[in-house]
Amino acid sequence: MVSDYIVEQFLTRHGWCGARKIPLVGDASNRHYVRLKKGSETALLAQSPADGVAEKFILVAEILRNLNLSAPLIFAAEPAQGLVLQEDFGEETFSALLDSGIKAAPLYHLATETLIHLHRQFTFSAGLKSFDMEQFLEEAMLFCDYGPGKTDKPEKRSWFKEAWLDPISQALEIPQSILLRDFHAGNLFQLTDRPATKACGLIDFQDAGIGPITYDLVSLLQDARRSVSSEIAADCLVSYTKAFPNMDKRAFEVSYAVMAALRHVRVIAIFHRLAEQGKPGYLVHLPHLWRLLMDALGHPALKGVSTWFEANSPKTAGNN
Repeated sequence: MVSDYIVEQFLTRHGWCGARKIPLVGDASNRHYVRLKKGSETALLAQSPADGVAEKFILVAEILRNLNLSAPLIFAAEPAQGLVLQEDFGEETFSALLDSGIKAAPLYHLATETLIHLHRQFTFSAGLKSFDMEQFLEEAMLFCDYGPGKTDKPEKRSWFKEAWLDPISQALEIPQSILLRDFHAGNLFQLTDRPATKACGLIDFQDAGIGPITYDLVSLLQDARRSVSSEIAADCLVSYTKAFPNMDKRAFEVSYAVMAALRHVRVIAIFHRLAEQGKPGYLVHLPHLWRLLMDALGHPALKGVSTWFEANSPKTAGNN
């Protein structure tokens, strides 16, 4: 991260000198956010390593806004320094609203309608990486590097990798679109002053790419940090598939199951890695994640992966 002096110079150049700073709780990444307040105005200062993350965020935000969706406006940016001054959507994330007792169904249906709109309107854009076989295999193998699947035995690693080849191949046999990557309740905002799908504010999409349409549905409906009722999940999936009547429903079902299993093994591995790095709070989510993973592995397309787990993963892994 850049020095406080450079940050202050950045804020001065863009009219936010002397603003009150309120640090915000971050996510699992190494990005940092500060809410700025100056009179009745607010903005967010996002700081990230100068490794291209800021440029990617700006690119995807522009794509989303051009599709008439609510990504933060960029007021100023110096990407080489990892600094972005952006629109502040406030504090009404879907997670905060759900924790306060608001009804879940309308929020999840709004998010699903947002994905429908996105997948209908998006046309391929340069600068976005491909979530292909190689990328998904790399993410799956994190499970063999951390947590309950950790192993340095070549035969076990090779077996695990090979077990994913056919499922991933099948999962990719559906339409592709922009994949926002972390499309879940903690990254969605209710913007009540905006119409239709613009009422769903989007953040944390700097890792976006091109991939299967099922991935973000999994992120939303099989959230790593909170339970979504089976009724709401089923209703949202029905709404989504009805919006694309020419889509192969069986291929969609297979892809959804495979993307779920892939995402869960990746997140389990990442949460273990974060715990090893001194952030044990993520371990509280493991029992929930393990249940989601076991459910996904019940799909026939994942029989080979399920067999690996039966042979190599401890039955108590979800209680770590």
